[in-house]
Amino acid sequence: MAEPDYIEDEDPELIRPQKLINPAKTSRNHQDLHRELMNQKRGLAPQNKLELQKAMEKRKGKVIKQKEEEAQKKKSESDLELLKWQQKPEQLELEKQKLQKEQENVPEFVKVKGNLRRTGQEVTQAQES
Repeated sequence: MAEPDYIEDEDPELIRPQKLINPAKTSRNHQDLHRELMNQKRGLAPQNKLELQKAMEKRKGKVIKQKEEEAQKKKSESDLELLKWQQKPEQLELEKQKLQKEQENVPEFVKVKGNLRRTGQEVTQAQES
C-alpha cells in the first residue's frame, strides 16, 4: 500500500487526519459485554451470570407469561361450561350452609310454627288419600 504524500511534508500548518473514535467501543456497556464474551470463550466463568444470559432469561420469562395470559383469555365455550358445572355444587353447598345458619338464628316459636304447618299438611294429605 502506498504511503500518503502528506506524511513527507512536515508543514506545521497542515492538519493531520486522526482516526475516528467508535462511540460503541468506547462505551462502558460495550466494554463490559466484550470482556464477558472473551471470558466466556476462554472458559473463565464469572461468579454471576452473564449480561446476555440475564437478558435472555428475562425475555423468556416475559414470553412465557404472555402465552399463559393469552391461554387464559382464549378459553373455549366448552371450558367455560365445565367451569360452571364444577362451581354449581360448591354454590349449592354454600347456599345450604347459609340456610342452616339462618335457621339457627330463628327464634324457637317460629320453628315450632313451621313444624305445626308441616304436620297439618301431612294430616290433610293423609285424609285425602
